[in-house]
Order: sequence, then structure tokens, then C-alpha cells
Amino acid sequence: MAYTIGIDLGTTNSCVCVIANGERIVIPNAEGARTTPSIVAFTEDGQRIVGQVAKRQAQTNAENTVYAVKRLIGRRFDAPDVEQAKRSSAFQIVEGPNGDAWVRARDKDYSPAEISALILKEMKSVAEDHLGEEVEDAVITVPAYFNDAQRQATKDAGRIAGLNVLRIVNEPTAAALAYGLARVDQNDMKVAVYDLGGGTFDVSILELADGVFSVLSTSGDTFLGGEDFDYAIIDWLADAFEDEHGVDLREVPMALQRLKEESERVKCELSSTEVAEINMPFIHMNDEGPLHLDAELTREKLEELVDHLVERSLDPCRTALQDAQVGRDEIDVVLLVGGMTRMPRVRTRVAQFFNKRPDTSVNPDEVVAMGAAVQGSIVRGELTDVLLLDVTPLTLGVQTAGGVFTPMIQRNTTVPCSYSEVFSTSINNQSMVRVHVLQGERAMAADNKSLAVFELTGIPPAPRGVPRIEVTFNIDENGIVTASARDQASGREQSVNIVADGGLSEGDINRLIEEARLNEEQDQLTKELSQRRVEAQGLLYSTERSLEEFGGMMEEQERNDLLADIGTIKELIDDATFEELDTIIATLEAGAYRLAELMYASMDDGTAAVEE
Repeated sequence: MAYTIGIDLGTTNSCVCVIANGERIVIPNAEGARTTPSIVAFTEDGQRIVGQVAKRQAQTNAENTVYAVKRLIGRRFDAPDVEQAKRSSAFQIVEGPNGDAWVRARDKDYSPAEISALILKEMKSVAEDHLGEEVEDAVITVPAYFNDAQRQATKDAGRIAGLNVLRIVNEPTAAALAYGLARVDQNDMKVAVYDLGGGTFDVSILELADGVFSVLSTSGDTFLGGEDFDYAIIDWLADAFEDEHGVDLREVPMALQRLKEESERVKCELSSTEVAEINMPFIHMNDEGPLHLDAELTREKLEELVDHLVERSLDPCRTALQDAQVGRDEIDVVLLVGGMTRMPRVRTRVAQFFNKRPDTSVNPDEVVAMGAAVQGSIVRGELTDVLLLDVTPLTLGVQTAGGVFTPMIQRNTTVPCSYSEVFSTSINNQSMVRVHVLQGERAMAADNKSLAVFELTGIPPAPRGVPRIEVTFNIDENGIVTASARDQASGREQSVNIVADGGLSEGDINRLIEEARLNEEQDQLTKELSQRRVEAQGLLYSTERSLEEFGGMMEEQERNDLLADIGTIKELIDDATFEELDTIIATLEAGAYRLAELMYASMDDGTAAVEE
């Protein structure tokens, strides 16, 4: 059976889901986790590792471990948001061939689409291991407020990963689809989806009626998420350390990586406790010796540090309600999506804003992937009683005389859609018209996102204002744009598939697909090594626990030998080769078998004593 998987390609974590026999299954990875860190590392020996394994080695390989790359997709290198990311990332962000933001690892530059492709390939592999067969078709989610360039880059990443991307679907829409599927018999339910994830924020207003999911409006901020909450803690810790020791830890890659991981930990911890202790020994060295970082962060202080971020998320909520022409009191359900919605302060402010207690019945880390899998079933015709009507998040238009942005398709128009408008020339005997396609909400073209420029040539000479040039835009179900221009007199026509200035060319994509194919064997070996290491780590843990409980039954020398073996294994296990892992596993198995033998022997002795 051919399956279609749903992938939530997240900033911090990714998740994959499939519908099998009518049941939505969130697929665990090799380590048993239902989400996988969206982290890619490049090792000294040329390996590319993804997920939890990459996260574990980040502190010792900080400059070559890439995370939160989703925030760089489709962005120019000189954008203010990218400047912020550069200051707070241990890895290098560099200028790509066309002025967009790329990353550098091991002296090689990678586009965000290439890094995303490695994450998608890992999620594809997770699904294939679970299902026992190759998977080709996928639905991939993106933030609702992604522009055309970002959507196209995500689709390209899917192709590079070996996936046939059936549909790009907005994350809050996918969440509403998963949430509302069991409620299709309810009429006229209005749902606000508040989606605050690791790197992006979206809010969508939907109406659910008779199996039809209609998106009324969407708004958001593609550079607001858990990463920014982490950076607020990082800055607080780093500023205090600099005041005391005169050293800015943000300038030291390994120290910055440690700060990043610790900030993420205490942020999560403070969702369930009032105080978190921070102890980071040997965070830096100076002429006087090692320096340590010790601090205490309270929930109250954290809320003070991030309050501006929480408040920033409410502006798009106001815009979405206004665009949907829906009052706060008309919202029936406020659905919380994304890991950051676990934060008590976020929940409190959302409840205050909508005057309604938010619905927390869905798993915020998994519901988007579930919705993507549902959309896959709809696209394949397996689910016929549900219809999804989504919208374009940004206004689409062209540049006209004086550098003015002339809208053609307004934001929150239902997709797919098409729109045509007739323009004319501004100069006598003009034989060529340049069409500049843009996306955004500003009055002047220069202030909006440029998507493409194309030319219509061979226009017959005529006074200005006489030629009639028909410009047509099409937006497909994925929110991806095509445009055309036609001279009504001569019939000459020119069309273009929009490819962002900083995007990958068709040649680039084909080259990367071939590279992925050539690296498939090495990637499989890397994956098998990771799985073997996980097996060894699990055995190490269980053997240690058994030794604590039953080690007293061993001869002293036998127990000391096993303790020594465990100590050596702990030092080797993270960097062990296949052969070394086999030796480690054999050693641990021998110890585990010996402990089990002693344990069962003692049980037999106990049983015999009772029988007597």
C-alpha cells in the first residue's frame, strides 16, 4: 500500500504522521521520540547527522551544527531579522550567491533549502522504517504567513529529499483540520488557531460548517517564536556574566551553544516550576583560571524578560479578527498550537485577549503533522466528506508608474485563485513592458517583497496609453504564484513561474537530488551507527541500574571489573565506531546476563526456602 505522510517541518522540532486503516499515527523515531530535533551537524570526518544525535554533539561542534534554519528560508542576507540571527547563532550565516542568507559548515556553504532537505529526508526515513516500505508522497506544512519564496523553497527542499510534495499546507490550517475532523457535524463553529512555535507565529480564523473548513483570515510574524524567548534568557545571562567578568559569552561559539541549551532547558522547566537553578561550570577560561556561571531564574523574572514577545503576538491576532470581520465574542474555540503555548504567561494573555479559556486538548507538538496527514488523505481522495478552503496570506501585485505597488490579489483571498487586469504603456512607442511582481502590504513597491521581474517584448509602436497589456496572476493550492502578460493587440504573451531571487534554480535542485542519491549509502550507514549507539546507551542504562540493585550479589573483583568497564564505555560511547559499539554491547550484555543469572538464582533460593 502506498502511504502519504504528513510532515510538520518545524523550526525546533519536526514530526511525521501517517493515516493507516483510518487511524492517525504519529511515527516515533529510532530513539522512540515522537518529534525529532530540526538540527543538522557536519562532522570532522564528513558525515551529516540529523536529529537528537546532532543535538547531543552540538556543544563540542558548535560552529558546524545548524539549527532553526527555517527562520532563514527565503530571507535576504542583509535583512534585519537575519542580522539578529547572526548575533545569536554559534554557526556562521553567510551571504549566498544571490544575496540571500545561507549557512557555512566545514568551509562549505549550504542554502536553507538544502539543510531543510536533510531534515525532511530524516523524517521520510523515520516513516519508512516504521511502515516497512518506501514513501514518496508527502504533505508538508509551512507557517501561514510564509511568502511565495519561502513556500517554493520548502517545496524544493521536499524534492531534494526525494519526496513528491502533493501539497504545501498552512500550519494553523492543518491544526484546525486535525482538531475539527471529529467535529464535522457541528455547524458554524468559528475557531481561532494561535500557533506559537519554535521560530514563527501564526494566527488563523476559521469557520467549520458541514465538513467545510474555511479560512477567513490569517496573519502572523515569521520571526517570532521560542528561539526569541531563548535569546532573551541568553542575553540576561550573558549580560550578567559580562558585567562580572568582562567577557561576552555570545562571542564564544561553544559557550554560546551551552547558553542556548541551558536557556531552552530552564524556559521549559519554568512552565511547571516557579524557580530554576542554572549551574554552568567551566563556561570560560581566562588568565586567572576557569570561570563558572551560576544563577537563579524565577518564573516572574522570565515573564518580565519575554513580556514584549508575548504582547507582540497579539498584534497579528487583532489584524486577523479585523480581516475576518469577526468579533472576539464570536470565537467559539481558541486552539493553542506550538510548544511555546505551554508557557503559563502565553496561555494567560491569550485567554485575556479572546475573553475565553483556550482549548488545550490537542498535543501542540503533534497536531500540525496530524492535520498534514489528513490533508494527504483529502488530496488522494480517501477522505471525501471534508473540504479545505485556505487563503493567501499576503497581497500580490505589480509595480506601476512612480514605483507604486498596485494590488491585484488581496490578502486572505481564497486559493486557488486567478485575477487579470489591463495596464498600458507610459512612454510613446514603447515596445517592451517590464512586469515587476511583488508581495506585501506597503504602498510603495520598494517596501514589499520582490518575487520576479519579466518582460513582454514586441509591442507594436503606439502612443502611450493606447496599448492594452493584460496581466494575469494565478495562485495554486500551495500558495505558489505564476504570472503572465499578454498584448491584446498582437497576441504576444510571456509567462513566468515565480522563482525567488535567492532561490535554487532547477539545475541546482537536480544537482542536489543527485548528491542526495550518491550520499544515500553513507547516510544509511550514519543512521545505522546512530541506531546502534542508541541500543548501546539503552543497554548501558539498564546495566547500571541492575548493578546498583543486584551488584552486591557479585564477587568483589567481578563487580569492580564491571564498574571499570562501564566507566570506560561512558568515555567511548559518544564517539565509538561500529566495531567499538559491537564490543561495548557484547561487554554490557555479558554483564547484564551475569546480573540476571544472580538475580534469578536468588529468587530460586527464596522460593526453595518458602517451600521448606
